[in-house]
Amino acid sequence: MKQTQVCVVGGGCVGLTLALGLVKANISVVVIDAAEKQVLPGDEYGLRVSALSLASQHLFESLQVWPEIIAQRARSYTHMDVRDQDNFGKIAFNSDELDLPHLGHIVENDIIRYALINELEQHSQATLMFDTRYQQIHQSDNDVFITLDSGEPVIAKLLVAADGANSAIRKQFNLPITFKDYDHNAIVATVKTTEPHNNTARQVFLPTGPLAFLPLPDANTHSIVWSTSPEHCQTLLAMDDSDFNKAVMAALDGQCGLCEVQSARTAFPLKMRYAQKWVEGKVVLMGDAAHTIHPLAGLGMNLGLKDAAYLIELLTADNKEFASNRLLRDYERTRKLDAQKHIAMMQGLKELFAGANPLKKLVRGVGLSLVDNLGPIKHLFAKQAIGK
Repeated sequence: MKQTQVCVVGGGCVGLTLALGLVKANISVVVIDAAEKQVLPGDEYGLRVSALSLASQHLFESLQVWPEIIAQRARSYTHMDVRDQDNFGKIAFNSDELDLPHLGHIVENDIIRYALINELEQHSQATLMFDTRYQQIHQSDNDVFITLDSGEPVIAKLLVAADGANSAIRKQFNLPITFKDYDHNAIVATVKTTEPHNNTARQVFLPTGPLAFLPLPDANTHSIVWSTSPEHCQTLLAMDDSDFNKAVMAALDGQCGLCEVQSARTAFPLKMRYAQKWVEGKVVLMGDAAHTIHPLAGLGMNLGLKDAAYLIELLTADNKEFASNRLLRDYERTRKLDAQKHIAMMQGLKELFAGANPLKKLVRGVGLSLVDNLGPIKHLFAKQAIGK
């Protein structure tokens, strides 16, 4: 039998970040994950990357894992270029305008996960159980009981469900969600171009959806996320590499020259999920288990990390009662409000940039151009984009 203060189900970046923040405050944590332990990624870039905001960087710095992340593989970006392919609208800004060394970093999720695991293994308060599944979860007024597939019980004062968008724990405890199909699939791939990216994160809004070009450590290599209709997605996946390369270059309007795909192309459906209830007794939701949003602004990982940071702050405060109901309601109320704001913002952006309606095209073009030419508004837009 294992007894712990917190049990985290889900060993992704968000769950591991929470675990590390807690063990550094001398709070015991057990992490349970069905996947195998993350090993150091090889030479090929992973297909899942995140655009980490400055706030996320500061969180990882406070947890002393940022040097490990940087030492493995990461690319800072100093410029952002956002434009509408259908009209004259464009906004561009750079870190110098904000008196910052950079706007953020593009990092593979596997690199983040590896660094977190490596640091957690240095702490006796952390128990990492990979390739491990559970059979049952029950709770009393004060404890949560998790029975592993092996039959071994784990008893915790708090269970954190960080088990992803299709959270089995959320379903078991009948925590209702608001659900919306974005009617988009996202294609991810690694692409090499003849022109360097110059540390610029690019996003082009196309009639079928946005295409993001994110700079990787190699000067001419990018991670792309192409969000488009399911029908167009299938067309793109069915193309041979030559035709796909031409389609990508045309979509980006040749900004980086000729394109050459370097990896497999993978696609996944995009859906908005928002849990209406994040707390049930001593069970709480976090990260994708609580919310998923459209990736067009690269906010998903950062939003989950903000969940982890706030829960770390609350649980490590000098409270008379560990993980009290009042504290958990504070977490739920605060983080739900932030998630609602971002979901509404993503929905508004998606609808504004969808389709070829002449009026919407005019609004988009005028709006982006105004923002690009009005200093204070542009500054505010830039601060939102980097998570400040």
